[in-house]
Amino acid sequence: MKMTLTTIIILIIIGLLAGILSGLVGVGGGIIMVPLFILFLGLTQHNAQGLSLAVMLPPVTFLAVYNYHTSGNGGNIDWKVALIVSVLFIVGGFIGSKIALQIDQRMLKKIFGIMMLIVAIKLIFTK
Repeated sequence: MKMTLTTIIILIIIGLLAGILSGLVGVGGGIIMVPLFILFLGLTQHNAQGLSLAVMLPPVTFLAVYNYHTSGNGGNIDWKVALIVSVLFIVGGFIGSKIALQIDQRMLKKIFGIMMLIVAIKLIFTK
């Protein structure tokens, strides 16, 4: 990817938006970064998903987690649950990436869109 001033500005906006929404409502990677990478940077679905995962390699959520942990009532995080889920998340991420790389770009994009649509409808219409 050519790093023009416009590209750098787009990356700054995507990073800030994903970070703010991650801290605010717990989303950022797939729901925010993947579509924006595709729409504004012209990446393929595979490239956008890989880049989104690469962004999460460093402890990008450390400060957000710290805020939740140190908030009133002894923190809002059950660390035993977080450890179990994170270990299985690593395993699942490995398996899922192997599967995703075998799926055609167009089909992968449709699967991604359907998942976002299902989540959106559930959030909008459930109490």
